[in-house]
Amino acid sequence: MRKVGHRVLIAANTSWYVWMFRMPMIRALRSQGREVIVLAPRDEYTNRILAEGIPCRKIRLSAKGRNPFQEILTTIAFLRAYREIRPDVVLHYTIKPNLYGSLAARVLRIPVIVNVTGLGAVFAQRGVLQIAVRLLYKAAFARVERVFFQNPDDRDVFIRGGLVRKVRAGLLPGSGVDLAKFAPRPRGSGVFTFLFIGRLLKAKGVEDLIRAARIVRARRPGTRVVLLGKRDDGDPGSADPGLLTEEEGVVDLAGNVDDVRPYIEKSDCVVLPSYYREGTPRSLLEAASMGKPLIAADSVGTREPVRDGVNGFLCRPRDPEDLAAKMLAMIELSEGTRAKMGAASRRIAEERFDEQIVTARYLEIIDRLVGNER
Repeated sequence: MRKVGHRVLIAANTSWYVWMFRMPMIRALRSQGREVIVLAPRDEYTNRILAEGIPCRKIRLSAKGRNPFQEILTTIAFLRAYREIRPDVVLHYTIKPNLYGSLAARVLRIPVIVNVTGLGAVFAQRGVLQIAVRLLYKAAFARVERVFFQNPDDRDVFIRGGLVRKVRAGLLPGSGVDLAKFAPRPRGSGVFTFLFIGRLLKAKGVEDLIRAARIVRARRPGTRVVLLGKRDDGDPGSADPGLLTEEEGVVDLAGNVDDVRPYIEKSDCVVLPSYYREGTPRSLLEAASMGKPLIAADSVGTREPVRDGVNGFLCRPRDPEDLAAKMLAMIELSEGTRAKMGAASRRIAEERFDEQIVTARYLEIIDRLVGNER
């Protein structure tokens, strides 16, 4: 049965996020005959979305801004946009749409599905800011139809804190991964290479990884450690620019790329020592799907795709020495054992993290909310 009609709005804090993580969902909705509109700030990825025939509506918001007056203006901007677009259902992603978009939708009685992709640093802090954020979440999520979390730790924090009702809380395997696109490829020859994929932030464990790389390279001089991701020295949360510059002989700075597959293919192990409250990191899912062993911090979100000793190792967060020990242990494994770990990663990706699982859950709830008319 081909479903027709109904306007679905996708709201996120960047067009980049929509393009990188939510296009499979959008394509599935359009294949059903749904009308899909994207609401996000314009960036270099907006034209890619437009090129697929998907209307994009611009909204002004600051992903990291904390000015109360500006946050009120952002909520009003969502309210105006929703009144004009008149969606039948809204899918919210990232913090500001989750909070202010959900408040606006509550006023207009528009059904909302929210995806909490990670709680970030605020939930690890104490004080007035954390209290204010929790109150905002409680108000924003009071009437949403479903709140999806990407790991059980975040879900339990919200349920225990009374921020969401248990009956409305669900779990999803991150944003999922395209198993066909991220298929295993032959490694080929080369020096042993560890790969980090992500923004070069302190909370992502970049500085810990650099310090661990010093230890590893002292023991195994030929080892490569590649950092693949965006560097923003103006961000207060960025890894120390001086450290990044000084250690270019210890780590290789590969920059930011759209297609990470060639880098994963040429790596022997993908590492993410993040102590940030991740959802379920896409980099680990993509690496697992391509059959790579993983090393990740035993922290919220990052531990989800890793079975310690089966498809990789977990290390203590904020502990460069323990991270180095796990990296050295990975090097010292036989090729056959690492191959078994890589195969286990692929099985875990197939069983738990297929993006079709995510899409199917969304389509099921949207059908329930707005129907499936001919």
